[in-house]
Amino acid sequence: MEKIAKITFCGGTGSVTGANFLLEIEGKKILIDCGLTQGMKLVDDINWDPFPYNAQEIDLLFITHAHVDHLGRVPKLLHEGFRGKIYSTKPTKALALPMLEDTAGILSKNTDLDLGKIYTSENIKTTLSLWEGFEYHQTFKITDNLEMFFLNAGHILGSAMVLFIYNGKKILFTGDLGNSPSLILPDPERVTDVDYLIMESVYGDRNHEGRDVRRKFLEETIENNYKRKGTLIIPTFSLERSQELLFELDALVENNRIPTMPIFLDSPLAIRLTEIFKQYKNYFNTEAQKAMSNDKYLFNFSGLHNTLKSEESKLIATVPNPKIVIAGSGMSTGGRVVHHERHYLPDSNNTLLLTGYQSIGTPGRLIQEGVKTVRISGEDVVVRAHIVTITGYSGHKDSDSLLSFVEDTQDTIKKIFVVMGEPKSAMFLVQKIRDNLGLDAFAPEQGSSVLLVC
Repeated sequence: MEKIAKITFCGGTGSVTGANFLLEIEGKKILIDCGLTQGMKLVDDINWDPFPYNAQEIDLLFITHAHVDHLGRVPKLLHEGFRGKIYSTKPTKALALPMLEDTAGILSKNTDLDLGKIYTSENIKTTLSLWEGFEYHQTFKITDNLEMFFLNAGHILGSAMVLFIYNGKKILFTGDLGNSPSLILPDPERVTDVDYLIMESVYGDRNHEGRDVRRKFLEETIENNYKRKGTLIIPTFSLERSQELLFELDALVENNRIPTMPIFLDSPLAIRLTEIFKQYKNYFNTEAQKAMSNDKYLFNFSGLHNTLKSEESKLIATVPNPKIVIAGSGMSTGGRVVHHERHYLPDSNNTLLLTGYQSIGTPGRLIQEGVKTVRISGEDVVVRAHIVTITGYSGHKDSDSLLSFVEDTQDTIKKIFVVMGEPKSAMFLVQKIRDNLGLDAFAPEQGSSVLLVC
């Protein structure tokens, strides 16, 4: 007998960030992700708006991974009355607390915000008390006709796809899909028998460099900056990108592939998260596990300096060039990297290396697009430094890989909902799926709902 499920796209449409999907099924109201919308600044004003549903009526919340654009509004959900259960993989739960605390710390410096509506220490504490960690493939029975489990998404440590099985039909929310092959993580799992697919499209309209190309490009960027006796600034996301870069730099340093120079990890959050990574080595891929068993100093190699205190961060400017500074945030919207950019961007001997996605309107995106002056923390900064982009270090699948992911399940798929991408990227992927596979794909609008026949 056919049954009906309903999905409402409450966030994550027309934008990469702000993932928030409501699944109404078998009498349950279930959220998949509850993330911050991030655009020109770390947190857009829209995040303070009420949710388009009654938070008190939500039964379950499944979190795909620990980036704040997927979990950053969970404390606000509690503020509006949610007292259901929260589920994720075990590493995601471990990473959630430092991610939420760091975001709260950054936002607390903005006196214009009513921080209590999203972040209070009590809200964060209650969030963790409602949270339970699961292993991949551990079955969770919701009702007699509905069960779910997590599949490895390969995006960051603990990242997951959420698979619901209802009345024999499979509904898959991909979360963010990892860019294979990863230096640290296993490849995303293949799925071959899904009926309905809700998938990301961050890079739906473009492809990355290959692994060997990106490593060679990184070497060349470091060497060119060294020859100019400059400072290489790498704005990076504290979670996953920082650890992958450290892993890559460790190999380059140990194999004498780059000149000797000071390398600073100037991100207290990244340093804190890296310690959590060390606790979950069994979630790494075989190559990374082998490297960690042979190298007890992995993530802490010769020449690397971790600068936890702000005083240590300020002293970086006194260290003679050449040097490398890895600092958050990844889109230059906040964090310590903005201080380094103000100091180093005006000098043509220096280099700014962008390794991740840059949202529209962010300083990182404007710099990437070639502006000559950028406004950072209220100050106009002249951009004379060399600007380099390496997309191969992105944590997201590229356009061809996203198509291949869909192709694996094309024999069973009934409908594909393309989300979590800029409109241009999402629509490009929709058309690519239609043209190449002849499947029913579309990009839903914010607030729209669809009925699934199960």
